[in-house]
Amino acid sequence: MSQSIRPVTVIRGFTKNTPGSVLYRCGETVVLCTVSLEEKVPDWMSGRGKGWITAEYNMLPGSTPQRKSRERSGKVDGRTTEIQRLIGRSFRAIADLEKLGERSLTIDCDVLQADGGTRTAAITGGMIALIDAVNSVFRGAPANIYPLRDSVAAISVGIVDGKPSLDLDYLRDVRADVDMNVVMTGKNKFVEIQGTGEEATFDESELDSLLALAKQGIAQLHAEQQKALGEDWPWK
Repeated sequence: MSQSIRPVTVIRGFTKNTPGSVLYRCGETVVLCTVSLEEKVPDWMSGRGKGWITAEYNMLPGSTPQRKSRERSGKVDGRTTEIQRLIGRSFRAIADLEKLGERSLTIDCDVLQADGGTRTAAITGGMIALIDAVNSVFRGAPANIYPLRDSVAAISVGIVDGKPSLDLDYLRDVRADVDMNVVMTGKNKFVEIQGTGEEATFDESELDSLLALAKQGIAQLHAEQQKALGEDWPWK
């Protein structure tokens, strides 16, 4: 049950106005991930000596065949809210906010083209941009100071035509009886598992198969992240 992920392309420094900026492509899904850094935290965190990491996610109007309306302030739909909370949780899971100090990092993930797996692409590409942003302050810092404990990546898996399938594009996603998004760290720890049956159920053995397949795919994504960052990868 060994499968390969869709082809990955990473362009770092895609825009110049933020310390972290990555154009991330997996198959036909394309996401622009930018990371902004501020030397302050939200008012509700002020004075705690800790930093904050949050995320925003949007699908741009031309990202789908039928134009998607822009989401204006205060009119964000439930799917968008759920995804950006997932992205923020994923990055906070591998961060030491006390070592970050009273700084805020905001990861903006804008889907330019959608062909399945946009939330997982946002997490995997966003991690590369996040490391670049953190390195702009902590480059070369020893492990006891560096504010990221690990990396994180995510992938989709599902049961399509009765068989486990890895890294679902849109056509396979809409046919899937079971759809699952898995987020894992570079040290093979789970951050989040989102799995549902679509007019179907799945048993324990199928769950085990999907998780094993996700682990294989995420290992490939971690290798792509390290390749993209090269000497800037913080864990030697």
